[in-house]
Amino acid sequence: MNNINFKEVVQNFAFEGEFIEASPYGFGHINDTFVVYFKKTNTNLHRYILQRINSSTFKDPEELMENIGGVTSFLSKKILEAGGKPLRETLNIIPSIDGRYFYKDTENRYWRAYIFIEGAKTYQIVENPNHLYNAGKALGKFQKLLSEYPAQSLHETIADFHNTKKRYEVFLEAVNKDTENRVGEVKEEIEFVKKRADEVSILTDLLEEGKLPLRVTHNDTKFNNVMIDDKTGEGICVIDLDTVMPGLSLYDFGDSIRSGTNPAEEDEKDLSKVWMDLELYEQYTKGFLEVARDFLTPMELKYLPFSAKLMTFECGIRFLTDHLSGDTYFKIHREGHNLDRARTQFKMVADMEDKMEQMVKIVEKYSSK
Repeated sequence: MNNINFKEVVQNFAFEGEFIEASPYGFGHINDTFVVYFKKTNTNLHRYILQRINSSTFKDPEELMENIGGVTSFLSKKILEAGGKPLRETLNIIPSIDGRYFYKDTENRYWRAYIFIEGAKTYQIVENPNHLYNAGKALGKFQKLLSEYPAQSLHETIADFHNTKKRYEVFLEAVNKDTENRVGEVKEEIEFVKKRADEVSILTDLLEEGKLPLRVTHNDTKFNNVMIDDKTGEGICVIDLDTVMPGLSLYDFGDSIRSGTNPAEEDEKDLSKVWMDLELYEQYTKGFLEVARDFLTPMELKYLPFSAKLMTFECGIRFLTDHLSGDTYFKIHREGHNLDRARTQFKMVADMEDKMEQMVKIVEKYSSK
């Protein structure tokens, strides 16, 4: 924070009140997030979210913010039509003083700001199964509300983000280059990936064949990207919309299961604590399908269980690739951090393979109601 002139940044947004202070906020791997405090006349402090967009990850922040602006405006309209509360149920961008969705500072860094959603928070792990049920409903609602939004109009903020086939190809390149001399220590993990190579192109092939519909998808639906209401436990708002772009509904469902059904932390070193909790899987599936089953196609419903495994596998590949490449994408906080993350994902994949028959039956149970 020492090299950030927050006064310069905040004066370029249409905030209300007098700027008091800023402090780091959240657990994100990519962007730098801060909470900024303001004081209005004769009132208590109130706060906004301020983020510095990682332009190394997101090569065109202006297109990214065009996506977010379009989607959140559309969501606000739909929520209002349904009698909901747009200021609470979707992100609301604070514009810059020149009316744009972002501010570009004198060092060419991109910033954005949102209204802070009070009375709700995110969780790194599931503390209450009902939270996951409500997170499933929130994501189902997110997809349903955006089902009429033209997916093709969105920019691709990260090329081939969930193209697991290409993720696998990049992984093989990292193995062959071995720039950090780490291949020797992860031979077991490398073999785990290679044994499942035939599965990486299943969903992309179905999309290319026209058997799965292109939709507006979040593409990064970790459990901690759903805000849970402090009083009701309901999932009120899907956040972190950087990767909203054209994709498959299966990506969103699968990534939610990947992150929400593991009772341990994503970087847990003790793999005996890592597994896919079928009760949590059922809770999420139940909530998601209560809202989403009517607009999903039979082919989408069929591949929901597989998508959970594939998205978990893909995430493991990405963590392992980053470890092999010198930890250039995900922020790390210790040596071998990305390797620990990869191992938790692969443990989840193996557990899902053992439980796939039960996973299929659960989807069938809630698809037919």
